[in-house]
This record gives sequence, C-alpha cells and structure tokens, in this order.
Amino acid sequence: MSNNPSELPILQVRNLKKYFHVSKGTLHAVDDISFDIRQGKTLGMVGESGCGKSTTGRLLVRLHESDSGSIRYDGIEVTRASSKEMKVLRTKMQMIFQDPYSSINPRHTVASIIGEPLKIYKKVRNMQEYEEKVHQLMETVGLADRLYDAYPHELDGGRRQRIGIARALALEPQFIVCDEPVSALDVSIQAQILNLLMDLQDKLKLTYLFITHDLSVVKHISDDIVIMYLGQIVEQANTEELFRHPIHPYSQALSSAIPVPRLNARKERIILKSEVVSPIDPKPGCRFAPRCNYAKPECGEADPVLREVMPGRLVACHRAEMFV
Repeated sequence: MSNNPSELPILQVRNLKKYFHVSKGTLHAVDDISFDIRQGKTLGMVGESGCGKSTTGRLLVRLHESDSGSIRYDGIEVTRASSKEMKVLRTKMQMIFQDPYSSINPRHTVASIIGEPLKIYKKVRNMQEYEEKVHQLMETVGLADRLYDAYPHELDGGRRQRIGIARALALEPQFIVCDEPVSALDVSIQAQILNLLMDLQDKLKLTYLFITHDLSVVKHISDDIVIMYLGQIVEQANTEELFRHPIHPYSQALSSAIPVPRLNARKERIILKSEVVSPIDPKPGCRFAPRCNYAKPECGEADPVLREVMPGRLVACHRAEMFV
C-alpha cells in the first residue's frame, strides 16, 4: 500500500447490504457492495434513480442501519460504533442533501440553521463566538451577511443549498456525503455550487462521496467513479480511464447518453431494450442482462462477481473480457 496520504483510503466499505421489507417482498436496495474512498479525493457514485446511491450515502453516516457488512472510517468500525462514538464520528462525517428546501427547517433563520450544530455540540462558549462563527461560515460558502436573519423561503435554490453546505461544515468534518447536491438547481447555479464544493475541498482538505445520476457532472468533480445498477456496483475505475474506455455494457450506455456540446456533432447512442427488472427478491444472474445487447443464456444463471479485468478496473460482467 502507498505511503502517500492522498492514496490511503479514509473510508473502506466491504460487503455492505441494506434490504427493506415491503408488501411484495424484500427490496434489495444495497446488495453486497465494496469500495474505498481515498483521503482528500472525491468518489463519484453514478446510476439511475432507484439503484441504491442515496441509500448507500445514508448508510455511511448511519442515517440508515446496515443489515450486514463493514464501514470503516479512519480505522473505526461505523456499523458497530456506540452512541458516544457516533457523536464523535458525526463531527467528522456530514451530509449535504438533494433538496435544499426540504432538508432545512423553514421556520428557522439562516443563522439558526447554520448555527444549530454549534449549539448541539457546544462548539462555542458564548453568543459572540456563535455569531462570529456563523458569519465566518456564511462567508466561506458565499452567503452575504445581510441574509443572517433571512428565512429559507426568501432565498433561491442556490442560496438554500449554500446554507446546507455551511451547516455541514459547521463541525469541521473531514468527510462529506454529497447526495445529488445540484440536481434540484438550475444549470447556471449547478456550476457555481460544483465550483464551491471543489474550492472547499482544496481549502479544507475534504473527502467527498458525490452521488449523482449525471455523468457530465461527476466527470467534472470526481477522481474515481463507481457505477451502480439495482443495488450493485457494476464498474469501478479512475474517472479519466472510465470516460476514455467504459467496459461494462451499462457504463457504455450511460457514456453514450452524455450530450456533446458541439454543433453537428454525431454520437452513436446505445439504446437499452426491455424494462428494468424489479429489485424486489431479484432472481440469480446479472440484473442488467434483460437490457443488455450482449447477454447470453449463462448471464441469467449466476451473479457476476466484481473483479479486476485491467489494472485498477473492476467490472461485474460475465463477458467483460470482450470489451477490454
């Protein structure tokens, strides 16, 4: 293992599972996934709605309890941490949510939303310190001082998301789960928030799990990428390598759907056939097989194993070698 701190994983996930019992059976939301996130880097997690991305993010910070598997943050086993240990861990692990309005209390002012963690964790000794810290956090995320006593309904989506980011930074965490933080924003505002997150990462040495369904966004911010499909990881790679040469058929289809910002540009789209199989009590075999243009009968017989098919390239596909 490398001795370079930037190459060491700050978070290690092994065989993580989360099932939900619903009226029709057992929903396999997260089904035996493993990955590492390197310190100071961004791991992008990509996939369609319902693939388990957000559930994974919530498991990492224990907003959901896992059914089995291991989550080790900086050497500490998160899944077995006591309430006292979790209180310490929550100062190091935070989350930015998708909807910047529903994730904040509309009856609280900007200052009280940002400053609430400071009060709960007793990070300030008096009101003067509290106000100074809140103003500092507002300045860090680009919120004007005049908004100190404003309410969320008075602000646009971009400013609301900056409130969520400031709240996540209040306890000076090292790791932040960004759960589709720009998907609810206008395109012009998306770029501002992405640039803010990248600037904060450089300035504060943060580590991100960046969850999104938009490959063009994840390409802009991520160092490494995992592609998820129906609760499982189907491909894991360095960002540059994955966009240069996607291996899994699902990754290829996602890559082909990225718009090319040039006039008269031609790009062959990969059209997926059939329907998405149900994640409720899934049958053995590759879950992507019904939509795959390359599927053979054996693909529906056994689950593909996530394996290294090239140096640093992990792919869960029975026929991966034909795309290498």
